[in-house]
Amino acid sequence: MKLMDKIMADAACANRRIVLSEGEDARVLEAALKARELNIARLVLVGDRHKIAAQLDAANAGAGDIAGIDIHDPAQSDHHTEMVDLYCLLRKHKGITLEAAQQAVLDPHVYAALLVKLGQADGTLGGAITSTAQIVRTALQVIGTAQDAKMVSSFFLMLLEADHHEKKGAIVFSDAGLVIDPDAAELSQIAHASAVLFSRLTGETPRVALLSFSTKGSAKDAKVSKVVEATALLRTMAPDILVDGELQFDAAFVPDVARAKAPHSVLGGDANVFVFPNLDAGNIGYKIAQRIGGAIAIGPVLQGLAQPSNDLSRGCTVQDIVYMIAVTAVQCDT
Repeated sequence: MKLMDKIMADAACANRRIVLSEGEDARVLEAALKARELNIARLVLVGDRHKIAAQLDAANAGAGDIAGIDIHDPAQSDHHTEMVDLYCLLRKHKGITLEAAQQAVLDPHVYAALLVKLGQADGTLGGAITSTAQIVRTALQVIGTAQDAKMVSSFFLMLLEADHHEKKGAIVFSDAGLVIDPDAAELSQIAHASAVLFSRLTGETPRVALLSFSTKGSAKDAKVSKVVEATALLRTMAPDILVDGELQFDAAFVPDVARAKAPHSVLGGDANVFVFPNLDAGNIGYKIAQRIGGAIAIGPVLQGLAQPSNDLSRGCTVQDIVYMIAVTAVQCDT
């Protein structure tokens, strides 16, 4: 069974309610209909009710024939007063006024996050037409961080399924979407969160490589030292996790290269969670793997929030959104 088949089956069993904050977008609406057909989640589309209904009619799926999909128009919501009160409470420390809160809850991303915060939904997904910064900012302001999390970070789930991929399966690239230049402590936190969520999504044992332009002291630089320190911190934090660093990508991914460059590495060139030293490297790396290497990139998946709120690339396809709905549903159980 391919990994996404497993994730979608797990999502179907979980039967979670996921809010799509950009319900007026044609890709999001089509993805919702496909996800409904696959029974991977109960869905809420947020947006102008008339615009969404018109698109549903055009797709021959009238508003009266979409079991498993609800439409929430923030301008006409029965939850408005409750949401305004909650938003005022959440932003009280910022001195928010009642008028500002009333305006804020009309924003579809804020509305979607508040549905989750109120327990009316299990997770939310947006970003097809919105910047990552706005999606993350809203999630932090409304949903907040998990009790045991020191930071919020992200990863891309990379699927290697093409004929030319010598290794088949799933790997993680982290952080490739959010944290610009983590220090050693932050890098260890990113690695730990990525390993835990990778295991939850795939059922596989995480094998974590902290990446650098150096392998086992082949170069000396403060940037290398940061990765070495982060590796040591992760070993202390989670001694049961298989981890090594600093490693170049080939020494972490190719067993023959590992034997030559890092013969004593516990990973043996078979890592599946790759932690990049900064966002430059991670973001460039995942896009190269996707656009030249032919890997399927799913994400960015956000980790460290109290409840799931995930981002989409603005270049996402309908299938990408379907996959992320499933990932968000499964993530609700972590």
